[in-house]
Amino acid sequence: MKLKINDAVAVLDDDLSGTIININGSEITVATTTGFDLVFDSSELVKIKDNLMVVSSLFSNTSIDSVLTEKKSKKRQNPSKIYSKDHNQPTMEVDLHINQLVRNKRGMQNHEMLNLQLETAKRRLEFAIQKRIQRIIFIHGVGEGVLKIELQYLFKRYDGIKYYDANYQKYGQGATEVYIFQSKTG
Repeated sequence: MKLKINDAVAVLDDDLSGTIININGSEITVATTTGFDLVFDSSELVKIKDNLMVVSSLFSNTSIDSVLTEKKSKKRQNPSKIYSKDHNQPTMEVDLHINQLVRNKRGMQNHEMLNLQLETAKRRLEFAIQKRIQRIIFIHGVGEGVLKIELQYLFKRYDGIKYYDANYQKYGQGATEVYIFQSKTG
């Protein structure tokens, strides 16, 4: 379709429209409805046949009365929520702070503490999978984030689980929640 001066056009990849005011080869200057004169390549524009026609075609098969009646009609009732037993199941919490795992950390190297925390997390996760516990909160604290990163590496090794930051209001940034997808059999 050949474009000419005074044609109404719309920009393909933008929310702009206007009227052609100048054509210089493939460069077309458009006076936009926002009040700016912008230059586009002809490939970026599409001709609007009639501004009123575009708007009126949206409602061509519908009367205004039927649209208003539909708007006033009673809202659809949402079915009452049905909670499965899984949603009511309590969440397992595992506190991985080192002082919760050993009586005295004196003499332990940082890597030994980290290995103990990760081993505890792995055992508790496998216990939860075996006992079909669906949600576990691992409380790791904020610190430098090393334990949190290592826990994410651990969780990535398991199929059928997803993990995300736990409830911020309850745990702050120092906890990760693990959701274990349960198979229907078993």
